[in-house]
Amino acid sequence: MERAAVFDVDGTLVDTNHLHVVTWWEAFRQAGHDVPMHAVHRAVGLGSTDLIAHLLGDDRDREQDAALSAAHTALYGQYFDRLPALPGAGELLRRLHGDGWTVVLATSASGAELGALRRAIGADDAIAGTASAEDVREGKPAPEPVEHALELAGVPASRAVFVGDTVWDMRAGSKAGVRCVGLLCGGIPRADLAEAGAEAVYADPADLLARLAGSPLA
Repeated sequence: MERAAVFDVDGTLVDTNHLHVVTWWEAFRQAGHDVPMHAVHRAVGLGSTDLIAHLLGDDRDREQDAALSAAHTALYGQYFDRLPALPGAGELLRRLHGDGWTVVLATSASGAELGALRRAIGADDAIAGTASAEDVREGKPAPEPVEHALELAGVPASRAVFVGDTVWDMRAGSKAGVRCVGLLCGGIPRADLAEAGAEAVYADPADLLARLAGSPLA
């Protein structure tokens, strides 16, 4: 039977979380909001609207949301040509593909941003599909991105593993009924990932690849 390895991208396969922190911080600053960087970091992994709501609250001026998101996109877009893949990212995806896993990405990125991330990973030959922000109504921590990835792979939740770097990833995967693996390379503590549903936690893609035989992806 087929089995699916579903991967988050930002902070999991590409080293972008802190770029998101700085560019969201600057977008908020330009709009007159003083949002601490540590708070932004903990919100990275949410879709744009959810991130803004999480940081500014439901009583914010929602008419600013589109401008804030556009400012972040413009600031972050300056890095598209030099986004750095995390150690072992492409190798891990190709190894899993070679081992018979259907590899699918589940990410809040879309359009040019998603293209830049895939170029950074450099393993399109191993990626069977992508569940992007354009494909779902609700982003993580809702299960819909992971569930859509499973639909693309044609695999039930019982035959899938989701790899991510944030508590939002672990919560989404747990709600979708898949086994969850956490990576520390996004900057979230091991205990937080485990509490949110991670069955196992590794340093980065290279560490997971090196210890693949004893992992949920064995």
